[in-house]
Amino acid sequence: MARRTLPILKNLTHRPTPGPFLPKPDPNTRSVTYMPRPGDGAPRPVTLIPGDGIGPLVTDAVEQVMEAMHAPVYFERYDVHGDLKRVPTEVIESIRKNKVCLKGGLKTPVGGGVSSLNVQLRKELDLYASLVNCFNLPGLPTRHENVDIVVIRENTEGEYSGLEHEVVPGVVESLKVITKFCSERIAKYAFEYAYLNNRKKVTAVHKANIMKLADGLFLESCREIATKYPSIKYNEIIVDNCCMQLVSKPEQFDVMVTPNLYGNLVANTAAGIAGGTGVMPGGNVGADHAVFEQGASAGNVGNEKLWEQKKANPVALLLSSAMMLRHLQFPSFADRLETAVKRVISEGKYRTKDLGGVSTTQEVVDAVIANLD
Repeated sequence: MARRTLPILKNLTHRPTPGPFLPKPDPNTRSVTYMPRPGDGAPRPVTLIPGDGIGPLVTDAVEQVMEAMHAPVYFERYDVHGDLKRVPTEVIESIRKNKVCLKGGLKTPVGGGVSSLNVQLRKELDLYASLVNCFNLPGLPTRHENVDIVVIRENTEGEYSGLEHEVVPGVVESLKVITKFCSERIAKYAFEYAYLNNRKKVTAVHKANIMKLADGLFLESCREIATKYPSIKYNEIIVDNCCMQLVSKPEQFDVMVTPNLYGNLVANTAAGIAGGTGVMPGGNVGADHAVFEQGASAGNVGNEKLWEQKKANPVALLLSSAMMLRHLQFPSFADRLETAVKRVISEGKYRTKDLGGVSTTQEVVDAVIANLD
């Protein structure tokens, strides 16, 4: 049975008294107003999966912030863990009904024949596009500046197809499946994303010099879609050169579109360059449903020490929940949340260990709440 939490939806226009880190709003900076449709302010249900490891800590952080700013969402919580054989039917039904899910990390056992629940969710709901936004946060020092990369990864086939078998003892065959249908739709999503977000370039990542048929089909699909978006520059890069270029000149990349496995590697590399996996938001989307989670998979479950000390970094999931709010067409709430998180990072007083600080998860959450306009 799901446990529902409903934030108090009163005082939606309340603003805290300006303090030392809350400058008075400048009326001259307000953009042209967002005109909602009648009924758009009704509270929206969101399926919540706290997950494993640090997942309950960081999802609780999101719940606290949503309640503090009276966001028009409420959560249907399901306790799901990565050691289950299948995603429970009631969880899939909840996401199908609500259309949107927020989740913490689900630990996937290494070996042993247990399939990943993360992959199951993507396939069951046809969440064919994974999006990870890797960018420099003001005030957070990194080796490279001017990094703002969006990695869009095909999410349902490739090496993650799960088609493996033992041919003879000691010989295992693992199939990589690439189809024109899936390649075209992920390429279309990448170019559509670039077009709608005023991005200038899409880079296709591949290994077609070796996998001439599989990655060749992926490239062929990208090239066909690129012709329909003449205002967006298109180029291609071999995945090994891509990794080298990422760590040497990451600012050259804008939107990157990749097959499944390469996207996982590229997104985690880009996240590490831009400030760490603990601050990079992301999500998975299909035609009908969306699941938001920490953008880069590395560290999304954390370790036992982080959980015991309650020092997990909630920033990535907080920013992912801002993405979720925009997806739900609550742009002002998304802006408030994103602005508050960026203020806390920029001010530098409250940071978890991965960002060079000593703060607990709760201290970061309290700071974000204090900075909500």
